[in-house]
Amino acid sequence: MAELQYREALNQALAEEMERDANVFLMGEEVARYNGAYKVSQGLLDRFGSARVVDAPISELGFAGLGVGAAMVGLRPVIEMMTWNFAILAMDQIVNNAAKLRHMSGGQLRCPIVFRGPGGAGGRLSSQHSQALEANYVHFPGLKVLAPSTPADAKGLLKAAIRDDNPVIFIEGELLYGLKRDVPEGEHLIEIGKADVKRPGKDVTIVTWSRMLTAVVEPAAEALATQGIDAEVIDLRSLKPLDEETILKSVAKTNRLVVVEEGWPWCGVGASIADIVQKKAFDHLDAPVTRVTGLDINMNYAANLERATQPSVERTLAAVNEVLYRS
Repeated sequence: MAELQYREALNQALAEEMERDANVFLMGEEVARYNGAYKVSQGLLDRFGSARVVDAPISELGFAGLGVGAAMVGLRPVIEMMTWNFAILAMDQIVNNAAKLRHMSGGQLRCPIVFRGPGGAGGRLSSQHSQALEANYVHFPGLKVLAPSTPADAKGLLKAAIRDDNPVIFIEGELLYGLKRDVPEGEHLIEIGKADVKRPGKDVTIVTWSRMLTAVVEPAAEALATQGIDAEVIDLRSLKPLDEETILKSVAKTNRLVVVEEGWPWCGVGASIADIVQKKAFDHLDAPVTRVTGLDINMNYAANLERATQPSVERTLAAVNEVLYRS
């Protein structure tokens, strides 16, 4: 084990996969000479050269399309979006080409490509740069969507994503890059589609992913423990495919579910989880599924209003007390 920042774990994953497979290359804005906007690609240009670490112009639709074409002919591109907010410009290539190539070619074409970059609030970046957009991508068949919460999971899942023969959306919480935790050294793979029980418990299940785990759910679970409430915390890690089995098994044990997500409430990932649980675990529920989400408004620039817009420990504690029928 080595203690690494989230960005360092991603860098290690990229370097190891580029060393292992000469078909892997990285492309995006400022990924080469500037070492990445968030320094995820630090040192990769010097190590692998400009043919495999490629600075792209400010044209997300263009270089996303280049990546899709490269994947079609056997390469394994990793396309960095400086932020997932900018990837909105590349949606046509991601959802109309990458996601549909295998289906529309009758299985003759593959698209082993990873689109990765930061998502969610970035700290006073206002409305256009602070959106948690994972619900957009889980909607489309053909895409796998990952949102790791810890450095170790980020490394293991990025390596698995690069080796996958399908297009993968890899969302990195923008405020997670400096998070430092233990990461296994050397080969470390995490199976796509498997959630992780970060904290076992018996009184209530809390499901979350990405930055909400460390920023909200872990401190909320610790606060609940001081009140004698034993919360089971599930980190989804993979939003599509979704590990329904782990969620349903936990709900069967705790009989209560709270979902904490940074995204908006309407048509969110948590809404689909609530639908799955009420359909497949209804008889186990002792209370309605409750969701803690970002507010249904655009993000504010002012720091105090930005905090008020996002899920919080206080709102999570209130949701848990609600499903436990505690005043």
